[in-house]
Parts: sequence; C-alpha cells; structure tokens
Amino acid sequence: MKTGIQRIIVVSAIIFSFFTSIGYAQSDQKKTDFQWPEGKKMGLSLSFDDARLTQADNGIPLFDKYGVKVTFYVIPDNMIKRLEVWKKAVKNGYEIGNHSILHPCSGNFIWARQEALEDYTLPRMNAELDSANKIIKDMLGVVPVSFGYPCGQKFIGRGTMTKSYVPLVSAMFESGRGWRDEGPNDPAYCDMAQLTGMELDGKSFDEIKELIESAKSQGLWLVLAGHEINDGGDQTSLLSTIDAICKYAMDPSNGIWIDNVHNIASYINNTRVKNK
Repeated sequence: MKTGIQRIIVVSAIIFSFFTSIGYAQSDQKKTDFQWPEGKKMGLSLSFDDARLTQADNGIPLFDKYGVKVTFYVIPDNMIKRLEVWKKAVKNGYEIGNHSILHPCSGNFIWARQEALEDYTLPRMNAELDSANKIIKDMLGVVPVSFGYPCGQKFIGRGTMTKSYVPLVSAMFESGRGWRDEGPNDPAYCDMAQLTGMELDGKSFDEIKELIESAKSQGLWLVLAGHEINDGGDQTSLLSTIDAICKYAMDPSNGIWIDNVHNIASYINNTRVKNK
C-alpha cells in the first residue's frame, strides 16, 4: 500500500502533467500579436559562423543571385583569407557580426581546451569582444551590432563561480544569437541578447520548410544558423537547400520577410517602442 506521502507525490505528478499538457496545447494554438510589415507573416534570417571560405566562395554568389542579405558572424583570422570578398559583401548590404577572436567554447571539447570558457573571466571576454569589433572596423569599416555565441554557449567559469556573459553581450550589441536552439523567436517577447538560432547544417529543404511554415503560422522570427556552404560535408549547409529557401522566401505570395539579423532586430525594437 502507498503511504500518505507517496499518494501526495502521485497526485501531484498527475496534476502537474495535466496542467503542463494544457499549457503545451495552448502554446501550440497561440499566435504572437506582433505586427510584421504589410504582406509579411514572419521574419526569416540566414546566418553563418566563422567566416569559412565556402561562405565567401559559394555562399555570397548564391545570395547575390536572389538578392538575399544574410548575417555572417566572422572570426578575424578566417576573414583575412578572403578580405576583398568580405569588403565587397559589406558594400552590397550583407551584415558582418562579431563571433569573437579565439572562438572560446567549453574545455570539455579538447580542441577548445586552450580557450576554455571555464577559464575565462568577464573582463577577459569583454576585452576579446571589444578587440574583435575594432579589428572588423579597421578591416571592413563597420562596427558589428550582432554577436554570435561561439558554440552557442553563454557562461564562463566553473561551479559556484559560473557567470553568464549575456549581460555583457547585451551591453555591447543589439543582439546575441545562440546555436542549436529548440524553436524560433517571438518578436513581441524575445530577449535580443539571447536570440535562438536553429541549425541549418545538414538539413534538406523539406526539413527547413517545415520550420518555416510552423514559424509563419505563429508569426515568429526564425533565425537559421550554419557554417560551411557546400554540396556536402560536416557542419555544412547544403547549397541545394539554401537555393530552395531563397527561392521560396523571395516569392511574395509566401509572406516571408527574409533579411539579415540586424535589419529585422532593428524593426522589432522600433515596433516595440512604438507599441509601449
């Protein structure tokens, strides 16, 4: 027989499960009350990390074909390898974001052990992000307003000394984008310093279209995040998928506003101010 405490635990679990399921059902049915520009039902941003060579060699020509402007979160060492391409990209309306200098991630990844977030301090992170901004300004003539968290990780330190560097990003940038997140952003509510970024690498157009249609049905802002741009390989956004996304999003009948992170973030911020 169950004890009194066991009965309470069971009943509590049932009640919690019941109300949780109601909450999920309601969230599936709700739509943000945010107003997109006339004729648009959602926002869509394509973003790419690290200034990989295939972004400059394969990605930019494809985006130019459709007139789609995306955000590139660059690392200076990689950017220098195609500097003239990136200079031209800036002039043509592409956004250059900050992705740090050393790409610090958890030292749990052996390749990141020398730049482990566990060993960082907030002053060190501040100095690195500020230095990256200055390098980009010197080389490309623009000061980044968007930041992409390396590996999508937002904490420095260990254990009881762990600290978030989200406040630092919020103070330095208009937005900060994560990686491998679970859903799109509600423009009426999202924290600009913690924008969700959903994975584009390795996905077929059918998989991405499903994300787009779901976001559109709720009036959300879908930010896709990728790395290499090629026909195949690890951490690669497929050229065929990107081509199909651009073609689909540029069709006015689909009601999609596709633009770089800054342009959509700026619109959202201005709209929020007006609606206060």
